[in-house]
Amino acid sequence: MNSPPSYSGARISGCWTLRSDGSGGGEGSLDRLLPAVGTGLSPRKRTTSQCKSEPPLLRTSKRTIYTAGRPPWYNEHGAQSKEAFVIGLCGGSASGKTTVARKIIEALDVPWVVLLSMDSFYKVLTPDQQTLAASNDYNFDHPDAFDFDLLTHTLRKLKQGKSVKIPVYDFTTHGRQKEWVRRTHTNGCCLTSWFEDSSPPPLSLSLSLSLSLLVPPGQLLDMKIFVDTDSDIRLVRRLRRDISGRGRDIEGVIKQYNKFVKPAFEQYIEPTMRLADIVVPRGGCNMVAIDLIVQHVHSQLEERELSVRAALASAHQAQPLPRTLSVLESTPQVRGMHTIIRNKETSRDEFIFYSKRLMRLLIERALSFLPSQVHVVQTPQGEDYEGRAFHGKRITGVSILRAGETMEPALRAVCKDVRIGKILIQTNQDTGEPELHYLRLPKEIGEDHVILMDCTVSTGAAAMMAVRVLLDHDVQEDKILLVSLLMAEMGVHSVAYAFPQVKIITTAVDKKVNDLFHIIPGIGNFGDRYFGTDAPPDWSDEETDEPSY
Repeated sequence: MNSPPSYSGARISGCWTLRSDGSGGGEGSLDRLLPAVGTGLSPRKRTTSQCKSEPPLLRTSKRTIYTAGRPPWYNEHGAQSKEAFVIGLCGGSASGKTTVARKIIEALDVPWVVLLSMDSFYKVLTPDQQTLAASNDYNFDHPDAFDFDLLTHTLRKLKQGKSVKIPVYDFTTHGRQKEWVRRTHTNGCCLTSWFEDSSPPPLSLSLSLSLSLLVPPGQLLDMKIFVDTDSDIRLVRRLRRDISGRGRDIEGVIKQYNKFVKPAFEQYIEPTMRLADIVVPRGGCNMVAIDLIVQHVHSQLEERELSVRAALASAHQAQPLPRTLSVLESTPQVRGMHTIIRNKETSRDEFIFYSKRLMRLLIERALSFLPSQVHVVQTPQGEDYEGRAFHGKRITGVSILRAGETMEPALRAVCKDVRIGKILIQTNQDTGEPELHYLRLPKEIGEDHVILMDCTVSTGAAAMMAVRVLLDHDVQEDKILLVSLLMAEMGVHSVAYAFPQVKIITTAVDKKVNDLFHIIPGIGNFGDRYFGTDAPPDWSDEETDEPSY
C-alpha cells in the first residue's frame, strides 16, 4: 500500500485494535461491516439528493436544528459584517464523512447550521451517459461529473449572506428535478458535506479537491478536514451499503470500485490530504478529534457574535422622523380606538375587536403606496371610466410571528388570493438579541411587492432581521412595505437608516423605549393580550414566542 502524502496540517490520531477473538474494536470493526448472510436485495432508500422534510431541518439527539435559523448576521446599518464560517470535509468513499459531519453538528449544539451535500451538484447526464451509468460504466468519481461553477457560486452566495437554491438531483433519471430547495446562510457555521448514504453513485470527490482545481481553497473554506479511513474498511462499507441498501449485485459493486472509485481516490483525493488543516483517522468514532474541531468552531462563532439591539438603542438619537414614514391620520376614530386598546383594563374581546379595526385601516393605507397605472374600463352604461390598477406582478404578505400573524386576516380581506409567508423571530434570553428560527416564504418572492407585518416595533431589531431576510431572498428594497400598529421612534429610525427605501406605515409613533425595550407609553405585550397568554416578566415589545395554531 502506498504511504500517504505529507501534509502541513494537524493529524489527530487514535488507535484501532483487534481483539483476541479476531473481531475489531470500535466502529471500524470489519466483521460488523460485512453484509449479513442471506440478506435479501432491497430497493434504494433514497433516489434524490435532498430530503423531503419541510422546513429544512436536521434532527439530532438533542434538538431539531432549523437550517434557516440564525442570530443577527448584520450590524446596526443593516449590512453584513462578517462572512459565514465554512467547513469542508474530504475523504475517500465510505470513509465516514457523513458521520463526522453529523457529530460535529450535534456537538456544536447551535440552531443555525446550513448543510450542503455535494451529490446535489452532479451534472445532468446526456442519453449516452445515462446508458453508461445503467451498466456501471459512467465515472461518477471524476471531477467532470460535477457542476463546479454552480457549487462555487452557491458557496460564495452563502458566505455573502444570500439565500440560495440547491438543485435536487434525481438518480433514477440522472437529471435535476424541476423544484429546487432553498437554503439560507448562517453567520454561525456553514458545514459543507457530501452524504454518500444518500447518493447511489460513489461520491468520493472532495470539496477541498474540487475547489483546489478552480480557486485557492482559502477563499471559500475556513476549515478543511480530511477523514482518513483504512481502504479495506472503506471497501467493506461500500459492499454492505450497495448490496444490502441499494439492491446491487456484488460483481457490479466491485467492478465500479476497481474501475472508477479506487483510481479516483488515488489520483484526486488522497493527494489533497496535504491541503487539510486537520486529518481525522477512523472517522466518526474519533471523538477526540471531533471535540477539538468543535472547540475551534465555537471560538470562531464567538468572534462573529454581534450586539445589534444595544447598538440600535444608542443610535439615531434626536433625529427627525424619516420621509419614508407614513402615520395614519389621527382622527377622533383612530384616537378613540388607540385609547381602548392601550387601556390595561380593556377586556380581551374588545382588545381584539378594535385591534382588527385598526389593522384594516392600516392595511388599506399601506396599499395606497403600491405602484399603480391608468386603467380604462367600460361601465354598464357603455361609458369609459379612467381608473387605476396595480402595476406589479404580485402582492405577498409576510407576518413576523406571532403577533404579526394577527394582521393576516385584514390583508386577506382586501387583497384577493394574496400569498402569505411567515417568519419566526425569538429573543435570546441570554444575549437579548433577536434570532431567526423559522421562515416559510412563497416561491419566487423576489419578484413581488411585500407587505411585512408586525404589530409593534420598539428598537427595530426584529423588523430589521425580517427585512434582511427578504433582501437575502432577492426582494428589492423599494418593494418592501413595513406595516405596524404601533412603533417607537427608535424603531422607525433604525429601520429607515438601515434600509432607506423601505416604506414604513403605522397608526401611531411613541417617543420612548425604556431599559427593557418596552415602548412608552405603549400597548403592552400585544401577542399575549390578543391570544390571552401570560407575558413573562422580562418581555419586550418585539419578543416573539412560538405561534399559536
